[in-house]
Amino acid sequence: MRVLFLGDIVGRAARHAVIEHVPALRSELGLDFIVVNCENAAGGFGVTPAICDELFACGIDVLTTGNHVWDKREIIPYIEANPRLLRPINMAEGTPGNGTVRVTNDAGKRLVVVNAITNLFMNDYDPVFPAVNGALVRNQLGRDADFIMIDLHGEATSEKMAVGHYADGRASLVVGTHTHVPTADHQILAGGTAFQTDAGMCGDYDSVIGMDKQAATARFTGETAPRLSVAVGEPTLCGLLVESNDEGHAVSVEPLRRGGRLSAVTPA
Repeated sequence: MRVLFLGDIVGRAARHAVIEHVPALRSELGLDFIVVNCENAAGGFGVTPAICDELFACGIDVLTTGNHVWDKREIIPYIEANPRLLRPINMAEGTPGNGTVRVTNDAGKRLVVVNAITNLFMNDYDPVFPAVNGALVRNQLGRDADFIMIDLHGEATSEKMAVGHYADGRASLVVGTHTHVPTADHQILAGGTAFQTDAGMCGDYDSVIGMDKQAATARFTGETAPRLSVAVGEPTLCGLLVESNDEGHAVSVEPLRRGGRLSAVTPA
């Protein structure tokens, strides 16, 4: 199977770029599934039902989120009714929505997506390791899915790496989101799980993690800072393409970068 994951969409220009490129990417790369993190798609903070509908309509199979999932309150009834929009699995019991989903394509291939959020330097969420373990006990490669991916939303690189090794052999892909900067450590771990600490964002890299650089810098220098707003330059789409074998283990992992300021990388 060939699965493409795109990192956090930040703002309108990035959203439109994703919508424009997804149909061509599916054909060009021979993709079975496309998964995208959308938690910053609405002006950099949250996502709306209308935006989700647009993203699904362009051919995205599953949308993941993170700590900004509830920034637009109108998403609550939508996420309850739409299982392909995920929120982190280790949010408190009773939180609307779900943290895992299984989807099947026309060829009968089964993808399970797990959305989890880490604990270090984040808000108060349930412990991530038992949450991930529970999801992988309930959803096993071969038995329940042909490909299992985990969107691991968090700050600390060490914690993300530890979760990757913890899930090694039980997931096809563990990929980090949230920091909006693509790391250069894409690899296949010893047990056959593809891993990258952070996929990076789909957004303008002439910025501070997708936000206007002057407003963001003023917050660090102690100047009077205007309200944060999304940087409006040409976005770079950042993601990761993983190919798996019949057992659901990764046989190749390659970054994708397209457009904007970052050097272009197109997977084979």
